[in-house]
Amino acid sequence: MSDVKEGEKAPDFTLPVAEGQVFSAADAKGKWLVLYFYPKDDTKGCTVEAVAFTALADEFEKAGAVVIGVSPDTLQSHARFAKKHDLAVLLGSDEDHSVAKAYGVWKEKSMYGRKFMGIERSTFLIGPDGVLKKIWRKVKVDGHAEAVLAEVGGEG
Repeated sequence: MSDVKEGEKAPDFTLPVAEGQVFSAADAKGKWLVLYFYPKDDTKGCTVEAVAFTALADEFEKAGAVVIGVSPDTLQSHARFAKKHDLAVLLGSDEDHSVAKAYGVWKEKSMYGRKFMGIERSTFLIGPDGVLKKIWRKVKVDGHAEAVLAEVGGEG
C-alpha cells in the first residue's frame, strides 16, 4: 500500500479501458492527467461524478487534460455504465486493485458495522511532467469536477 504525495513522481500504470485497448500513464505524457478513483459503476455518487466529468470533457480537453476514471469493475460493466449515461471519459478496469494500491486508495471501509476493502474516492492531478500536482482524498462529489478543472486551468 503506497501513500503517494504531491510533488512526487506519479506511479506508472497500464489499465484496460475497452476491449483490446489499454491506457498507460505514458499515453498522457506532455498533457495533464486527471486520474479519479471511484468505488462502483452505476451507483449514485459514482454516476454523478462521471456525469460531471463528462459535462466538462471539452473544457478538460481544451486545457490539455486527459480524464480517466478507475474502479475495480469489469470492462463489460464499464461499457454498460458509459452507454447508459453517455459518458465521455475513459474508464479503466482495475480488477486486481494494483493501480488503486499503488495510489493508496484501496482501503478498509466500514458500512453498517461490516468491514470490507474498497476504493476510497480520490482524484490525482498529474502534471505534463508526470509529477503529482494535486491530490484530493475522500472526495465529495458535488462541485469536484469543477474544482479539478479550475486546478488544471490555473496551472496550465
